[in-house]
Amino acid sequence: VLSLCCEACKKVIFHVPSELEADTLVGRVDLKECLQSAEFISSSDGNFKVLEDGSVYTTSALSLSAEKKTFTILLKDIQEQVQKKIHVDLVKEEKKTPNTRHARDTVLKRTKRRWGPIPSVMIENSLGPFPLQIQQVQSDTAQNYTIYYSASGPGIDQDPKGLFYIERETGNIFATRAVDREQYPSFQIICFATTPDGYSPEVPLVHTIRIEDDNDNAPYFTQDLFEFCVPENSRPGVVVGKVIAEDRDEPYTLHTTLKYRIVSQTPPITPAFSLHGDTGVISVLLPQLDRELVPSYTLLVEVRDMAGQPFGLCTTGTVVIKIEDTNDNAPSFKQLQYETRVEENRVSVEILRVSVVDLDEPGSPGSGAVYEIIRGNDDQAFEITTDKNTNEGILCVVKGLDYETAKQRVLVIGVNNEAPYLLAPHSQQLSQSTCSVTVHVLDVDEGPVFKPCLLRLDVKECEDIGTAIGRYVAEDPETGNSEGIRYRIPPGQCNWVNIDDKSGEIRTVRVLDRDIGEMRRGQCNVTVLAIDRNGKTGTGTIQVCIVPGNKNFPRITQTDYVMCRDRKPICLTAQDGDEAPYSAPFVYRITDRRLASMWKLTPHDDNSWYLSPKSDTPYGIYEIPVSVVDNGGKIGENIVRVNLCDCVTPTECDGRTRQLSGGNVTLGLWAILAMILGSLLLLLILITICGCCGAGVMHRQVTDDCANHNLIISNTEAPGEEVMDHNIIPLQNTCDQGGYGVKTGEQQTFEMVKGRGHTLESVKGGGHQTLGSVKEGGGQTMMDTCRYSYSEWHNFTHPRLGE
Repeated sequence: VLSLCCEACKKVIFHVPSELEADTLVGRVDLKECLQSAEFISSSDGNFKVLEDGSVYTTSALSLSAEKKTFTILLKDIQEQVQKKIHVDLVKEEKKTPNTRHARDTVLKRTKRRWGPIPSVMIENSLGPFPLQIQQVQSDTAQNYTIYYSASGPGIDQDPKGLFYIERETGNIFATRAVDREQYPSFQIICFATTPDGYSPEVPLVHTIRIEDDNDNAPYFTQDLFEFCVPENSRPGVVVGKVIAEDRDEPYTLHTTLKYRIVSQTPPITPAFSLHGDTGVISVLLPQLDRELVPSYTLLVEVRDMAGQPFGLCTTGTVVIKIEDTNDNAPSFKQLQYETRVEENRVSVEILRVSVVDLDEPGSPGSGAVYEIIRGNDDQAFEITTDKNTNEGILCVVKGLDYETAKQRVLVIGVNNEAPYLLAPHSQQLSQSTCSVTVHVLDVDEGPVFKPCLLRLDVKECEDIGTAIGRYVAEDPETGNSEGIRYRIPPGQCNWVNIDDKSGEIRTVRVLDRDIGEMRRGQCNVTVLAIDRNGKTGTGTIQVCIVPGNKNFPRITQTDYVMCRDRKPICLTAQDGDEAPYSAPFVYRITDRRLASMWKLTPHDDNSWYLSPKSDTPYGIYEIPVSVVDNGGKIGENIVRVNLCDCVTPTECDGRTRQLSGGNVTLGLWAILAMILGSLLLLLILITICGCCGAGVMHRQVTDDCANHNLIISNTEAPGEEVMDHNIIPLQNTCDQGGYGVKTGEQQTFEMVKGRGHTLESVKGGGHQTLGSVKEGGGQTMMDTCRYSYSEWHNFTHPRLGE
């Protein structure tokens, strides 16, 4: 058999003899190559049958008259609704003729040896007569020797023992009784040929006895009862399930080719299901399955072998198909109108139960009711829920009703199912069922009612104690006025405010500051009670909120600065503890007019301004009063201290201070040390000079008061540098010898200047002379000059050494 390689599901060619007997294997086709799950397999030619594994058999004896015979194998997948076809061509085998060039003149023929016969066949359940000869084995050596035959194996000397035996002289094999193929499908026995003296001229022969099947077993279903479910309103063709039967006879024969059919249906109405004859698949036939009409079907099915032919054996089975519920019925109210009563102000109370009818299966999502209030519940005073046990709707009041506002309420209630609707094809859309409920409100004596129930009062921060911030009153719902109602605040709440018991006026009892304790959150809720003449009470809530105020002054964060000779502007930055709009932007202003003419302020951003000197501002330390005004108008006074110094870096001016206001000079530590060292050095020079001035000592009394002297004052702290500025100021004259001094406000003025030498000069009238020159025209000796200079220097330095 040759199978051509071709495209799947296209064409298959088998080469076969011209004569075919019944039940002959023609070939095998790979069905899964075309369709993985074929539930229906059939042949277009009745002379051939196709099994599930793809084997093709002849059903009757067949003679190929033409060179080729063609038929089609049809495959169907019912669930996927797929069909495939395989074309099969049967081609006659060509007889090979010997090549004459290699043919011999004498043709040698090989004779068939009788010691190797074909397998024996015994029909199952044979009726005899027994013993029944089924085969004969003979050895060719029997022509030359006396041969005795014997056998062993299953059915002879093994179980089932005694079923077969072989005649010793003839080699005939006999069966002694009938055989069941389902129990023993075949036997393999070993035959021996020996001479009387025990010689074996033949090799032992393995001989097969095949038991040919007889249709002695009826098919049977694998289950006593098949149960399936299918949703109602399923479309025709939907697969419900599959019944399976088996047959113990030989597979792939007509004895095991089964056919199914439905014998009867209960209830005996229009057939609702179909049964595929070859696969046993049950599918929906009726376009409308209604569970509410027929909840289940019982089918009596039959399976028959021999491909369903009347003479085949058959068995029946039972199939129960349950129709599953779908939500194809809408719930409807038992009543269309309801009435009920409830007292005003009652809450969380059940006032009515409504019920519905649903034809779907009870307890399923298709029958579970979901209620809703369609109209009349704009204020959300009512609520309806479902009782899962009874499927009733429970109507409750969740907000108190007011008799004075409405004496009756009318509600419209609708109902649906938990599951969505699944309708049959071409059916009408379901409509929602509704009912109306009239609720009568009963009048009762009520307590006062605050309107609104929550009052928000905003209080500015740091208001005085006793400030009135609002009024909160209640009304009697019966009369609509506030007469006879008293108010009070229960204890245990934040004590920020109190309420007047008659007028309901709210006043503060503390200074409300958001920076203190529990006031940091800026809010407090106070419950207020209103009590009428009958003792009925009502409650309301006041929400006191502290609004940020302008309670803090703006202040400059840094007030001490050093400005060097580059006169780079200083950035002044202010802070304010208040929140917007009582903080930035700030406005800066110099409040001193004299300093405002020397310094100027320019804005930088909302928080900062630049402070810079004008071009002619001298060096010195300035204390500048600067006022900062916040956005709320609150003014903060600040003193900014600026050391305007002749320096390159601010660290050079750390030890210097200067005040322009008093005109005083304060000497630093290094300046004092320099003066002391200079004084000692000058004293040493004078002593040396005096020691060299003659042998005689002249005694001259020179009083300190007659000393008229000038002093060159320097700002430098270290001696030896050049005099940058000669500013000689005459000192106070203490005697009547032509000297004079400048005295301003009973205070002497000195200025220390830089100089290379330590020269003490005196300015008198219009003349200029050094200590050691001739005085008053006559002159003095060197000793007098030295003593006179020392006296002047001593009178100047001695009182100032403490500084």
